[in-house]
Amino acid sequence: MASLLKVGDIEVLHLKSTPLDTPEKPTGRYNGFSPSTTILPKGHKLNEDSRPFPVDTIWERDIAIAMRDGVTLRADVFRPANVSEKVPAIIPWSPYGKTGAGYFTLDNIPYRAGVPKSHVSGYEKFEGPDPAEWTQHHYAVVNVDARGVFWSEGDIRYYGSAEGRDGYDAIEHVAKLPWCNGKVATMGNSWLATAQWFIAAERPPSLACVLPLEGLSDFYRENFCRGGVPNPAFFGSYVARRLFGKNNTEDVGAMLKKYPLMNEYWADKRAKIQNIQVPAYILASMSTGLHTAGSLRAPIYNIPFSTWPIPETEWRHLYLCDGGELTEKNPSTGEVSYQSDVVAQQINNDPEEAVFTYTFPERCTLIGPAKAVLYLSCTEFDDMDVFVQIRKADKDGNILVNSNIPLEDLGKSSIDEIPDINVMKYLGPTGMLRASHRNIDPILSKPHWQAHDHTKEVKIAPGDIVKLEIGLWPASIHWEAGEKLIVKVAGHPMSLAEFPMLRGTFTTANQGKHVLHFGGDHNSHVEIPVVALQLGR
Repeated sequence: MASLLKVGDIEVLHLKSTPLDTPEKPTGRYNGFSPSTTILPKGHKLNEDSRPFPVDTIWERDIAIAMRDGVTLRADVFRPANVSEKVPAIIPWSPYGKTGAGYFTLDNIPYRAGVPKSHVSGYEKFEGPDPAEWTQHHYAVVNVDARGVFWSEGDIRYYGSAEGRDGYDAIEHVAKLPWCNGKVATMGNSWLATAQWFIAAERPPSLACVLPLEGLSDFYRENFCRGGVPNPAFFGSYVARRLFGKNNTEDVGAMLKKYPLMNEYWADKRAKIQNIQVPAYILASMSTGLHTAGSLRAPIYNIPFSTWPIPETEWRHLYLCDGGELTEKNPSTGEVSYQSDVVAQQINNDPEEAVFTYTFPERCTLIGPAKAVLYLSCTEFDDMDVFVQIRKADKDGNILVNSNIPLEDLGKSSIDEIPDINVMKYLGPTGMLRASHRNIDPILSKPHWQAHDHTKEVKIAPGDIVKLEIGLWPASIHWEAGEKLIVKVAGHPMSLAEFPMLRGTFTTANQGKHVLHFGGDHNSHVEIPVVALQLGR
């Protein structure tokens, strides 16, 4: 069977997949290879505290799905039992395991992210649609084990056009099954969302629509080497070593070490979204550290705009100045320094952060991507990893934290009772850039959003002052008059770690002190997108 993967002339490195479960180590929760058909009767529950199925449902286990290169994938099908018409299918695509299998589960997230066990059947793929919800509406859910996962043949792939082609083949196979009406949708969150960009870009004829619910679209730029700063801890280690299969897994961590700059391999992991021609229902949070564009989790007001970015946006400049202030006028020259090479624990109290404050004289709402234009130097090294964060403070200067999940859903009365991880708490939008990657890509860049080239390094002579343009991810934050906007600059990430085991794992190339210059010709500033909204009080 085909197993080796090449992208252009680049051979892809692999590591051994985590073996299937043994009695001594059942971490994959795999229930074995068992092609069969079962009727789950109305009211069936996997466990006593699980959600019951509202209708009789046919469960077909481990059906075979052939890929164009001869590899066979395995999938579970859930479809309504007592219908005469053919039904459309929904495919959630990921390497996490199907039908409740795999390491990743809501039980691994504090308070199950506010989702009670009674709200899901337990037959759903992690971060995918629940068959108990969709079969009652006359949809089938087809949980596919992607290439290399558990009993599916081949090697596990990390995004890219190869995974897109697999998704194309699976969609066309499912569309031709006797119970399917020929229409297939994709749905899911995180990896299940990201994969949809690549699958839909291949334009499978039977794909009716996509529902990517929070997913990145450019693996290198948006996560794995954001701003040119390598960050392999989550995807390259934590996730990769929790993918189960009989063969190998694409080793993106080793690939980043071997190919730290943008090349054909990494470009292949930038989805060709412009090729997608089907309707897309897109959701996301702005709090995630893993994914990008999105919208508020639960907006108080539903205010429609004609396009994005919002055309009524006022791009306001706030200049860094002495005394840790931000002003609307370019100040006299000055500088401030911070030690760049401290190890960050990412628990909202790391040292060595330059802090600047602006007090809003009127109500103000920031909607969209901000940008920091900073002038920095370092006498002790030829490169700098620079991190920027925007925070909100109240009128008394207390820096605020947002709970990503309503406290009542977590059974808590105070945000202080919630763990300090990014999944649960949002501090504010962030940006990062390695100075040697500061060259701008004029083709990928858009007004008020700079994309960097990443094809070569441009080192810095010690002591030379360089201009860095650092984009911050989109945000939507409201300030009342007297409340404060905080800008932080540091040599380490200032967002919370995604999970506790990732604290202290983010390494940088920094050495010594960074000097941040402002005023005069070195007019370091942040550009914020201000939108006037009629919110009421």
